[in-house]
Amino acid sequence: MYVLEPAGVDDVELCSQIIDEGRQFQQEQGFVQWTEDYPNMDTIRNDVNLGIGYVLKVDGTIAGYMCIDFSGEPAYAQIEGHWNADKPYAVVHRMAFLAKFRGMGLVDKTFALIEKLCLDKQISYIRVDTDFPNKRMQHILEKNHFSQCGIIIFQGSGKLAYDKLLS
Repeated sequence: MYVLEPAGVDDVELCSQIIDEGRQFQQEQGFVQWTEDYPNMDTIRNDVNLGIGYVLKVDGTIAGYMCIDFSGEPAYAQIEGHWNADKPYAVVHRMAFLAKFRGMGLVDKTFALIEKLCLDKQISYIRVDTDFPNKRMQHILEKNHFSQCGIIIFQGSGKLAYDKLLS
């Protein structure tokens, strides 16, 4: 059974481990999207305190972590290209999974749960960004029917911007 729920204060250390494993996975693929400075334990603690840190549980065990923010992303105000809608949206940042859960199709299941959460909150639009070398995430986004919209500047560098209108 797959459940998406807010991360708790007691989950911060495990969520930080998940991000660290995600950082290492990126490096194994030959690129650095997440540095040693970002995201870090303070980033995750802040997400949790703001109620925007979420965990994916598989049969009751935490398998993944992500930020789902319904207050928007200031970096998305400027885009080289265009968004497909101008309406309230959820932004997904910092999605990662424990190494032992990789290869199980969890990203697709997670996006389905994120979409349900959005619709439950009366939000029918999602925006995401990723680095140019992160071909795996680009493929996942396109497979999950996200549209590439252009380039935004986030954390000081250009990122590919994607969005999806939910029905």
